[in-house]
Amino acid sequence: MQHPAAEVAKRLLDHAPGREALFESALTHGSRQGETSYQRLEFLGDRVLGLVVAEWLYERFPKEDEGKMNRRLSGLVSRETCAEIGRAIDLPRYIRLSKQAREGRAETSDNVIGDVVEALLGALYIDAGLEPCRAFVRKNWAPLLEEQRKAPIHPKNGLQELAAELKIGTPRYELIERSGPHHAPRFKVRVTLSGGRAAEAEGASKQDAEKAAAAILLEQLS
Repeated sequence: MQHPAAEVAKRLLDHAPGREALFESALTHGSRQGETSYQRLEFLGDRVLGLVVAEWLYERFPKEDEGKMNRRLSGLVSRETCAEIGRAIDLPRYIRLSKQAREGRAETSDNVIGDVVEALLGALYIDAGLEPCRAFVRKNWAPLLEEQRKAPIHPKNGLQELAAELKIGTPRYELIERSGPHHAPRFKVRVTLSGGRAAEAEGASKQDAEKAAAAILLEQLS
């Protein structure tokens, strides 16, 4: 069942659109031929999210250096986090997909949900400016920000730092398999270090798979 974009914007963003077509595009997957998809709005929304979160971190952690704030930022604006927010607000049911993509459960993909969250932010920014975007992000990301008692270290950075400390070379990442349909791909990656140390993992993107593999090998070495 399709829901009017204005209804969805009001329900999810607490915003009555002036330009409903923006929000319809933000909810539309590229599988719907002949319709404007969310891709351009996602590009914009990604930057809006980064700005809003960076501003928030600057205020919230006045004594932290750039490196620590950047680690916090990376976690809060990641595709996985955006997808988590999307599921929390019940977004998947409103994503407009082709019949084939719906049958393939594209609306369950972190990539798709995360992209639509960012696209909605892009539409909201164009339609109403930065303040409603700031309000939406601070409301929905607040629990995640408060969980960050200390700046997280990205597994790939952590693995590289530990490898240097142990003098076992630099991690090498290799894509060993790509599977799944175009709208919901799966990537399998292997990370290796000298001495035969290695780990493999899968993810919805090459970056996600590399992160997961790094986390596994980091745990093994630690």
